[in-house]
Amino acid sequence: MAVPKTTLYFDICSPFSWIAFHVLTLTSASKKSPVFSTCDVDFVPVSLRGLFQKSGNSPPIASKNKFQWINRERLYWARRFNVPMSEAIPEGFPAPTAEIQTVLSILAKEAPEQVVAVVQSLYSEYWGKANSKVLNPEGFSVILEQELGSELAERVLAQANGDEGKSALEETTQKAFGSGAFGLPWFNCTRPNGETEGFWGIDHLGRLVDFLHLNRSLDNSFEVLL
Repeated sequence: MAVPKTTLYFDICSPFSWIAFHVLTLTSASKKSPVFSTCDVDFVPVSLRGLFQKSGNSPPIASKNKFQWINRERLYWARRFNVPMSEAIPEGFPAPTAEIQTVLSILAKEAPEQVVAVVQSLYSEYWGKANSKVLNPEGFSVILEQELGSELAERVLAQANGDEGKSALEETTQKAFGSGAFGLPWFNCTRPNGETEGFWGIDHLGRLVDFLHLNRSLDNSFEVLL
């Protein structure tokens, strides 16, 4: 029997992607919202910078007053959905994430079942603890080895630094753009009957839930999205 499906396109640099990821995942650290308990979810790493370039969208930090608004919003939504979120902004934000997103793109091909655990650890460090060092090879290599073991971690890193790594992130970013994405988080949703629709932003979770005919009453956090 077909079930509703959601693809979440994300970049570690996006705090709202972290909130969306937290709501949609099931890990040892947190259980996903019961609203999505009957929904299949796929997680696809992309380049937010590349998505901005493809869509001609300006980074929010480039707009006067917008960054202050976004900073308040990330803290509000994090508290609303009980997502670990540092009050402080990670040093150097917005930082380049091409390296780590490329690694995650390779991991999604090599061992897709390991993506959630690795991304959970990366997000917990970067946005949960404002640890910007986790975006450096020295930082994310430690997490990869802890979550994947040395053999798989070394294989993923080697591929990410090779020819395959150069195209992997571009492919996923183009896929997101092709589905209508211009920013993150971007959700591409499919009903059991095959009908699809895309949604942007954590504040559109309510519309996403309605589209997929999920039961929002299972989680009080969704009340503000009515």
